[in-house]
Amino acid sequence: MNTETDLQLWSSLPIPGILIDAEERIADLNSAAEGFLNNSAKWLTGQPIWDRLAVDAPLEESLARAREFSTPLFVNDVDVGTGSRPPLVCNLSFAPLAGSPGWMIMLISPRELAGRMTLSHSVKSAAKSAIGMAEMLAHEIKNPLAGITGAAQLLSMNLSKEDLELTDLIVAESRRIVKLLEQVEQFGNLSAPERKSVNIHDVLDRARRSTSLGVGAHMKYIEDYDPSLPMAFGDPDQLLQVVLNLLKNAAEASDPKEGGTIRLHTFYDHSFRMRRTDGSTQKLPLQVEIIDDGPGLPEHIKGDIFDPFVSGKENGTGLGLALVSKIISDHDGWISVDSVPGRTVFRISLPRAPKITEETD
Repeated sequence: MNTETDLQLWSSLPIPGILIDAEERIADLNSAAEGFLNNSAKWLTGQPIWDRLAVDAPLEESLARAREFSTPLFVNDVDVGTGSRPPLVCNLSFAPLAGSPGWMIMLISPRELAGRMTLSHSVKSAAKSAIGMAEMLAHEIKNPLAGITGAAQLLSMNLSKEDLELTDLIVAESRRIVKLLEQVEQFGNLSAPERKSVNIHDVLDRARRSTSLGVGAHMKYIEDYDPSLPMAFGDPDQLLQVVLNLLKNAAEASDPKEGGTIRLHTFYDHSFRMRRTDGSTQKLPLQVEIIDDGPGLPEHIKGDIFDPFVSGKENGTGLGLALVSKIISDHDGWISVDSVPGRTVFRISLPRAPKITEETD
């Protein structure tokens, strides 16, 4: 990377690129690779590449031959992990660096993002259609339910203790249905986000304090923040609602006696872009992860967890995560989940606030 043009091309690559020297150490990397590895080039340079990158494929012999004969090497559909995030399915490309024997340029092309972006639009469409139909019925159902509840309470005044259990059941179930309908109506009543410059760490701290005093009092919280993270572009109240919901779910999934750990992790990913239906792309560099060590999501609902009325909890309404998905979609952002027993990661990707907004807000 000697000329100014080389440096410009290197830094402007939209995918992670890493220069590996003959001793398998990181000699240089572009900004997209800094985001992928979640560390600065200054800190990573000189470190053994395979200490910072885990590839689920036998590369030693193939890479040695590519070095020996100065030929490119392509490795497709392999899991690539960094230790700071769940592994991604990627394509890897290795090419020899002219004039530097043994040196290789490695390009990392994550494949999972494209599939996830398509899912984002299908989730949003499914939520709109299901909630639109349910919302039309909500008012009509709530009125007779109020009458049923009132009638049951009147009956209970003249019943024996044994029969009171039946009226109490009617009242309790009627109130549960009303609560469900109110959550359905919340989708229609949710206003468009009033977006401005937001310090996402302030949002996380407010949510953590609130949860730790209530449903998550038995949990341990770890703050793993990127102190240099710029401002997000969003509605602070709606983003708080998102984080509160995710923290509540993580706390409720853990054993109330043994407790558990929730890690709040933020970082900047230069390479994260979302492709929209019109073919355009949008940068979503601000990453927020809510990580818990609970039992994980039930296998049969993993692919539908953001759909309305899908829940892994007994008596759950299945609307909490659908509302979370709607709010993040309204922010032009992205939410995904990776879950295995002992580690569940909800990851939110948000746009950065415009510079003018940051300066004037």
